[in-house]
Amino acid sequence: MSSETATTSTRPAWVRAALQENLRDYGLVLALISIMVFFQFTTNGTLFKPVNLTNLVLQNSYIIIMALGMLLVIVSGHIDLSVGSVSGFVGALAAILMVQYGVNFLVASVLCLIVGALIGASQGYWIAYMKIPSFIVTLAGMLVFKGLALWILGGKSVGPFPPEFQLLSAGFIPDVFGPVMIGGAKFHSTTLVIGVAIVGLMLFSALRSRRNREAHGYEAEPFALFVVKNVVIGAMVLFLIYMLASYKGLPNVLIVMGILIALFVFVTKRMTIGRRIYAMGGNEKAAKLSGIKTERLTFYVFMIMGALAALAGLIFAARLNTATPKAGLGFELDVIAAVFIGGASAMGGVGQVAGAVIGAFIMGVMNNGMSIMGVNIDWQQVIKGLVLLGAVVFDVYNKNRA
Repeated sequence: MSSETATTSTRPAWVRAALQENLRDYGLVLALISIMVFFQFTTNGTLFKPVNLTNLVLQNSYIIIMALGMLLVIVSGHIDLSVGSVSGFVGALAAILMVQYGVNFLVASVLCLIVGALIGASQGYWIAYMKIPSFIVTLAGMLVFKGLALWILGGKSVGPFPPEFQLLSAGFIPDVFGPVMIGGAKFHSTTLVIGVAIVGLMLFSALRSRRNREAHGYEAEPFALFVVKNVVIGAMVLFLIYMLASYKGLPNVLIVMGILIALFVFVTKRMTIGRRIYAMGGNEKAAKLSGIKTERLTFYVFMIMGALAALAGLIFAARLNTATPKAGLGFELDVIAAVFIGGASAMGGVGQVAGAVIGAFIMGVMNNGMSIMGVNIDWQQVIKGLVLLGAVVFDVYNKNRA
């Protein structure tokens, strides 16, 4: 009887400790849900319409892709201000290759990705080996590649792109199994099957990760909280899949984005290089003393960021079907904001892929919702700035309290 009483009395404290430890994760999911519900009401139901949700994914795909690379940069203790200009420059280069010189879209795309990786590597060299602060190097890069984009385009827009290249951003996966009727409405059955499979894999991976923690003697969150968190996330994914299936199905760019997210989750959680990046960001001197080649690691991080910025530039150019001198303007602000809102620390060493993705969706939903409501662009910037400041203040407050 006494043992049962003791267990009952300690359970609230255990739950409270687990909530505090995972406050950022739970808060992000709740914040995204709250923001979406708010804009669903204030836009008279427009936000959750299938066509708008599809546009929301398409409009934010390149931000999410760059946020994955920016997460590694910020976790490693650096910053990259050049990603918007690099993406705009690569989009301009793709237009010149495909439209003016008639280069095959696949060859041109591969060349552009290589150029992006080389740009990231060149900046990473100055940061890693010459010890120049990343803020200075990437600020210079932002100005350089913004100017090069203007020069290569001659100050004018270039397009349209080949139809095959446009499918990167405007295309949808084919319905292999054929449409299915549900409640009198037609749905993209292949999208539904993929969605159920994705949620199943997510739940299986989460459960296996929990069991591994318990098997190695680490304390896991209360099972009830674990179930609630994963059920809520799974329900959100299924809802998005259901709405997309009722329109045209999964966009091609969402498949690309999903593969990259899964890859970065694997790298950051399962691979040695991921653990070393976190160690370097947490304490670079200690990481170096433990045998980690921090210079080479920093070089690789910026090379990855450059390649992802190039991919984002290709996706954005394909979506617009033209390359413009102003492409990429301000992208770096949304990307950095998404990572910080997602829980990354400005001091380095802290941040998760899931948090960066949710942070990007929070920014995207806010942009989309405020645009539908007719909020002026100046007030949109004010609101996003306050949200970013609040996220960083929250992070600093938690660190000081700990």
